Amino acid sequence: MTDNLNYRGQLVGHSGWVTAIATSSESPDMILSSSRDKSVIVWSLTRDDEGNFGIPRKSLRGHNSAVQDVVISSDGQFALSASWDKTLRLWDLSTGNTTRRFVGHTGDVLSVSFSADNRQIVSGSRDKTIKLWNTLGECKFTITEDAHTEWVSCVRFSPNPANPVIVSGSWDKVVKVWELTKCKLRTNHLGHTGYINTVTVSPDGSLCASGGKDGITMLWDLNEGKHLYSLEGKGDDIINALVFSPNRYWLCAATSSCIKIWDLESKSVVDELKPEFAFVGKKSQPPQCISLAWSADGQTLFGGYTDNIIRVWTVAVLLVLGGIILFVDIGSWNSGILGVFIVTGLLCLSWKWFNIVVGCIIMVVGIFYIIMHFVGATPSPSMSAVPNNSSTTNLNPGQTGAQYTNPDMDHQPSMTQNYN
Repeated sequence: MTDNLNYRGQLVGHSGWVTAIATSSESPDMILSSSRDKSVIVWSLTRDDEGNFGIPRKSLRGHNSAVQDVVISSDGQFALSASWDKTLRLWDLSTGNTTRRFVGHTGDVLSVSFSADNRQIVSGSRDKTIKLWNTLGECKFTITEDAHTEWVSCVRFSPNPANPVIVSGSWDKVVKVWELTKCKLRTNHLGHTGYINTVTVSPDGSLCASGGKDGITMLWDLNEGKHLYSLEGKGDDIINALVFSPNRYWLCAATSSCIKIWDLESKSVVDELKPEFAFVGKKSQPPQCISLAWSADGQTLFGGYTDNIIRVWTVAVLLVLGGIILFVDIGSWNSGILGVFIVTGLLCLSWKWFNIVVGCIIMVVGIFYIIMHFVGATPSPSMSAVPNNSSTTNLNPGQTGAQYTNPDMDHQPSMTQNYN
């Protein structure tokens, strides 16, 4: 069984580059996006077959310049935005109103993040500072000791409450890990040869990944404070954004040429997403993906582009059953969309907008029928759905996360997880 991503559609509504995308487990049919058009859009996901994956529900306006980052609180009630107007804003998503403005930076604010308990906020700016805030809009601390010497391009809290740290990346080519309780530097991660655009933390808080101008993705162990390994890209492929999958051992990288899906167990690229663009001349540069986000269930990937469009992919699985190859388009367990196809192109079974429990029962019966009809034999207990040379991923209806273990103990930490 192998996983791939299928293009599903797009979200159209911004009039500037889509700089950040945020999703929430509390509201699976909603996403947020920020843009250089000075707005944050709240989207309702419709998952239409015609290519429109969603519609704009609200446009949150108030910033006077480009909005560079947006995040959602863990309860799905509030959003934080960071802008080139040197401020942050806290938004009540039920009303679409600004509840707090955060004033204190002297340069464009490039990144913002909520702590796991939603009580603390961290921001990074072109003024080279990192600031910690409470939700009342009060700056509680500005990191000056061991601070970055260039723009702070990205800041992220670890989601692990047992290891409360902040990770920051900068144009000074350094990834820094900070103790949250004392706001003191814990680790300097050195190795990048160009400016850093992005840092991201794994869902369990054990790993950090960073990338930027040099086109190399570096993986860091946050528990032991060491470099694990690097994922090499093309020499001229700048990394714009990184995101870990919530339920697979994948790291997704938005580069200047494509979106790469890395399998961290094999350290290989399992997929490259290169959408077709209209009206791109021979001498013009195609749009780039500059922002990424996974749905909370790990079935849908959103990419924000410099042509102002959000493009959407969903996970599809290839199953090998008794010599028959089935293509299963899972979509999202919340969407109620499932399709089963034979790879030759013959549609065997297809159901859409169905009750997921009934649909899964039908799917099992349908697969059994296909085996009986085409193979002409009763499946034996030794029949395997997974080729010997393939990694396995368990996808169970209703399961919100998946366990995965990284056996490569020499290069990276044990990562047995059950993400809820």
